[in-house]
Amino acid sequence: MMRILENAAGLFQQTWSSMSRNKLRSFLTMFGIAWGLASLAIMNAMGDGFRTGVRQYWKQIGNNAVIVLGGRTEHHTDGQTAGRRIRLLQRDVEAVRLQCPNVRIATGEMKRYGTTVASDFNAGAFLVLGIAPEYLVIRNLAVDAGRHINGADVAEARRVCVLGAKVRKHLFGDRQDLLSRTVRIAGHPYKVIGLMAEKNQSSTYDGWDAEKVIIPIESLRRDCPPQRGTYSEGLLDALLYQPVDNSWKAAQHQVASVLGRLHNFDPEDEAALNSMDYVRLAEIFDQVAKTGEIFLGFVAFVTLSLGGVGVMNTMMMAVTERTNEIGLRKALGATRRRILLDFFLEGILIAVLSGAGGLAFVTLLAAAVNQLPKAGMWAGMPIELRTLAIGLTALSSVAVASAIPPAWRAARLTPVEALRYER
Repeated sequence: MMRILENAAGLFQQTWSSMSRNKLRSFLTMFGIAWGLASLAIMNAMGDGFRTGVRQYWKQIGNNAVIVLGGRTEHHTDGQTAGRRIRLLQRDVEAVRLQCPNVRIATGEMKRYGTTVASDFNAGAFLVLGIAPEYLVIRNLAVDAGRHINGADVAEARRVCVLGAKVRKHLFGDRQDLLSRTVRIAGHPYKVIGLMAEKNQSSTYDGWDAEKVIIPIESLRRDCPPQRGTYSEGLLDALLYQPVDNSWKAAQHQVASVLGRLHNFDPEDEAALNSMDYVRLAEIFDQVAKTGEIFLGFVAFVTLSLGGVGVMNTMMMAVTERTNEIGLRKALGATRRRILLDFFLEGILIAVLSGAGGLAFVTLLAAAVNQLPKAGMWAGMPIELRTLAIGLTALSSVAVASAIPPAWRAARLTPVEALRYER
């Protein structure tokens, strides 16, 4: 072990001595490698940050959610004219659950905008949602206190509710112990069983979750029926589903086919249903992000390669400047393998020291950036193992490629040729 440490110390001293002969050239070489590796790591970290940010942004709406709304047909089908309105029903949910193997979860959603909700202290008009338990899994709606709507609440059409954060503050102010209190929804008494957690939401498709009241879907259907002109038994405002992993295309086709058969429209008629497919959007964004990362990574790799050329030139100059030393060492018994190894390791050492500086810079930069407030769809600069692996692999390739030619040149010098060389 001591011998290995002594050899390493001697190698470092030789390298430092060689670099000291031309400080400017050595500095520029090391800076090129450090900046190239830092650029490569920064591009990957920025891409990971945007990808994570977009995922978090869309998770505010749902967990791999697909939201299907009724539309108007554009194709003629079996004597049916175009322009016919498609309304979704509760039976559609049951059919999707049974007939779409690529759908993991499916549920319906009913809404009543501007519904009067009152407590003993205040009142207001809010969006009231009628849901089933599966809805909570898809929409990522967590409770901060109490519990959420369960299957028994829906089956028995219980008058229970969960209040959004802003609804709670509007109705009760800063009062505590709100669970089991009573609020009146459209004039009917409902027991508060849960309080939704505060949610930093920046995207929505029907309103902010903090401004909603959630009740069982059967309770909403009974206590807040739709207007007489639009009444239909089991009518839904939306159908939500979550596809099985990586199968959104198959799930989309299956759902369109099932609903087309039930409502007598062409499954290829894209206007018949209005879908917001956040799984598809996330996949498209990932592809765009990966393309951008590849391009920027290529630019950074070119910069890193230029730094490698600098290492090779530095080592070539070192071979020229140390030709007499090489001849003397060979005359004293140093083998070609030993000379080759020494110069090869010197080139590797320069690249490693430069790369370590680049990675240290990126780590400090990422730590500083991640302390700043995040904006929009950006989640900062996460330094993942994949980013480090890519950077180290690129550095290793450049270091080896740049170290071999000068090491090989030094090893091929004969003692006589080296000792006769005059600088």
